[in-house]
Amino acid sequence: MGHLGGLFLLISCISQHRILGHILPACHDQLEFSCKDGSCIPSEKRCDRHSDCDDGSDEQHCGQLGCKKDEFSCLSSRRCLPSRLSCNGVDDCGDGSDEHSCPSCAAGLFSCGPSDRCLHKRRLCDGHMDCKDGRDEIQELCGLRPASRLSAPSCEVSEFDCGDGQCVPHAWRCDNKADCSDASDEDNCEQNECLVNNGGCSHHCVDTGMGFHCECPDHMRLVGNSHCEEVDLCLESDLCDQMCVHINGTLSCGCLDGYQLSPTSGDCKAKGVDAKLLVSTSEGVIEVGFGGATSRTLAVNVPGPGPLAALEVKNILYMAQQGQGSIYRGHLSGEAQDATLALNVPGPISGLTLDWIHRLLFWTSLESDSIHVSWVDGSQQRQLLKGLDKPCALTVDPLHGLLFWAQCGSPPKILRVNLDGQDKMTLVTSLLYHPVALTLDMPRQLLYWLDSGMRSISRVKLDGRHRKTVVESNGYLDKPFGLAVFEGFVYWSDQDTRSICRANKHSGSDFQRLLTNVTSPGGIAIIHPALQPHSNAACGSPRRVCAHGCVVNLLSETPSFHCVGMGHNGSHGIPAISRAIPASRLSDPRFAGILSLIVFLSVLLVGTVLWWWREEFRPVRNLTMQSFSLEESQDPLIQDPRACLSKETPKLNLDSE
Repeated sequence: MGHLGGLFLLISCISQHRILGHILPACHDQLEFSCKDGSCIPSEKRCDRHSDCDDGSDEQHCGQLGCKKDEFSCLSSRRCLPSRLSCNGVDDCGDGSDEHSCPSCAAGLFSCGPSDRCLHKRRLCDGHMDCKDGRDEIQELCGLRPASRLSAPSCEVSEFDCGDGQCVPHAWRCDNKADCSDASDEDNCEQNECLVNNGGCSHHCVDTGMGFHCECPDHMRLVGNSHCEEVDLCLESDLCDQMCVHINGTLSCGCLDGYQLSPTSGDCKAKGVDAKLLVSTSEGVIEVGFGGATSRTLAVNVPGPGPLAALEVKNILYMAQQGQGSIYRGHLSGEAQDATLALNVPGPISGLTLDWIHRLLFWTSLESDSIHVSWVDGSQQRQLLKGLDKPCALTVDPLHGLLFWAQCGSPPKILRVNLDGQDKMTLVTSLLYHPVALTLDMPRQLLYWLDSGMRSISRVKLDGRHRKTVVESNGYLDKPFGLAVFEGFVYWSDQDTRSICRANKHSGSDFQRLLTNVTSPGGIAIIHPALQPHSNAACGSPRRVCAHGCVVNLLSETPSFHCVGMGHNGSHGIPAISRAIPASRLSDPRFAGILSLIVFLSVLLVGTVLWWWREEFRPVRNLTMQSFSLEESQDPLIQDPRACLSKETPKLNLDSE
């Protein structure tokens, strides 16, 4: 009996210990983890993506383990992501764990995160941080789903009309995610969307069980989910530096006049004099060596960095004072000299460019939201465009009669217009945050822009097609300012690193810092005759090319351009304008020849009129004073000359003529 009692007591103690083990943890605090069922596992097996506890409690609440304070951990991959990416409506983790435990926002609203509010989607990517952590303005979100435009009077063909003025891309319709504020983009999804406006597709629309999608022919590619554009092998390959000819799958390269093909690199190098790389700084304008590490001061007393523009044929540089309404002028001589004030304008100047063909200065004004123009001597200032949204940069192509500018408003845009202010066209609207500088690759007819918000340099054709990002954030695009393209490189300045940099204009490779420790580097200008050619240029519009020169009228309400020998309405005659030909161009042989011809024809016309008047109105001489030696005629039809002389000579009645 005693043995049976001892065995009973032993079993009771073991059972009691086992039962208490479910209630009280018996794991080592430092070395073990206590599962919810009371069992213990080694601490290193906690959150190792494998359930070691029978109830899986060792893989729960692992979100913040191993991540920084402003990060969270994805459930499956344990990858740490910025906190602003949680609850943003996008599966950034890949397993949806970043969208768990989010506040319940109504359809069409955006969540600012677990401890913040819900926003209407119209406030996304509008240039203002509405969420506490700024997640409504991050590149990942704005690059994926651009802000809808509620102010647009109508939707584009490629957009769906929500019915309240809001427009969303057709590709967002019937994607199981409400994008309209009333979720109307998810209604009637069983219908064939391709039957309405071809689904917004430029070419082929394919209806599917869950919405639709656009497709392109073999020789084209899809851009922006709805538009097809032809594949340009020359731009796709970027094999050629300038001229490119595609024949039967083979690309042939060449160079324009003023350049020569390098036999070693295959690049087009400018002929003639060496180019000058100029940069505005807080200490004046400096010239930077293309090989780097050298610089010299060209102009002093320029108050701070600002945009630059040059007139190469006259060796003159124009400088705008950043944030002020002043434009200075200086000659690019061998020694540093003071810059002189060229003109004062109302409001601060944000961009400056120069038309070397017609001798015109263009600048943007943030205060008046307008673009202005004047002669290079500062006279006859006129407003070209008004009602813009924070114009912040511009550049000009006088050969094709085009002016390009960037707007930093909401939303930001890049646009173009004819030099006469007509035919405005929008080129870039998406993946754009804060464009601060524009420049042209004239030989390839490409527009480059510098985006300080995206920290990138991108390009596009002059018609808005074939967009490409050339240089992305590399540590030297945090606070960029100036931009220029020459030969095979793109050049820019960065105020954050105080550097002047360059990289391959096609791919961003061959990055090089030309100069460091520059005090507040600003605008960039490269001076070389090849960059400002004087070939036949458009006269204010790409469709107007003059055979005998172009004249500009800045005295009219808006600037006007006319060909020499053609009137305002197309009739022959030189229009009465304030400055038909600028004085600086009188030395041009072509214009000198035209003036000489006009003077010669004028003198000839006056001489002809005087001769005719003299012959028509002079008095008839007295025939009696003449001596005749005519013989008497035997012809009875001819009178005797002496009989004629005996008659009285009639008087000339001048009043009757």
